[in-house]
Amino acid sequence: MYLRAVHAESSTKALFEFITANPLGIITTAIPSTTHHFLQSSHVPWVLDVYTDDPEAPVQGRLRGHMARQNPQSIAMMEACTNSGTTELQQDVMILFTSAHHHYVTPKFYTETKPDTGKVVPTWNYAAAQVYGKATIYFDSSVAETSEYLSQQIHDLSRMCETSVMGYTGKDGKPGPWSVSDAPERYIEIMKKNTIGIEVAIESIGGKFKMSQDKGQGDREGVIQGFSNLGSDVGTHIAELVKERGEMKEAEKNKQL
Repeated sequence: MYLRAVHAESSTKALFEFITANPLGIITTAIPSTTHHFLQSSHVPWVLDVYTDDPEAPVQGRLRGHMARQNPQSIAMMEACTNSGTTELQQDVMILFTSAHHHYVTPKFYTETKPDTGKVVPTWNYAAAQVYGKATIYFDSSVAETSEYLSQQIHDLSRMCETSVMGYTGKDGKPGPWSVSDAPERYIEIMKKNTIGIEVAIESIGGKFKMSQDKGQGDREGVIQGFSNLGSDVGTHIAELVKERGEMKEAEKNKQL
């Protein structure tokens, strides 16, 4: 990921919070195979376990996910582990998380530079985080460790999504969350046998909020107004982020004076 200093998020804690708020990540692997593509990617929702936000720590946390056993990427990972005689992939994996809110930025929003010089071009505002690490694959359904991992993973992911994503807390008049125990036990066991677990030790993390911080104050105000005028949820959210990130930039600049 290209991380210009003006857009880069230097706080590991903030990046962890971003992942928690945007748990659907794209895992990419690069595994030599005679039957499958070398590069493969899949969308997977992740549970984040944070160990430390110290960027110098060798392992900063772990991401826990699961994937259909029939997925070609799953098959490639299982083959690689079987051939190496271990449950850990020898190659690094990468997981990319992106914000649900992103948008094209028209040069018409730049109310300062466009009238003055015309030297403006379109761009796209977005936020993303990227994780690198080593993956342990739980795929042997005959061992207890795989069953235990998948049981915990499915329970934790469902609980997280039901409460944090759906807001089903059972409080203040809201419905209670769906629980894995609501489904027949035999059915869940069948689902587990058709699933593999993926645990990624986070060794490196980076991210960015590309929200017009590289523009002058006049242009940023034009971008904020332009997105606000769209009258959409996405436009409102982007406008708020441009304002927030612009204020952070100015505060950092003032600290250096």
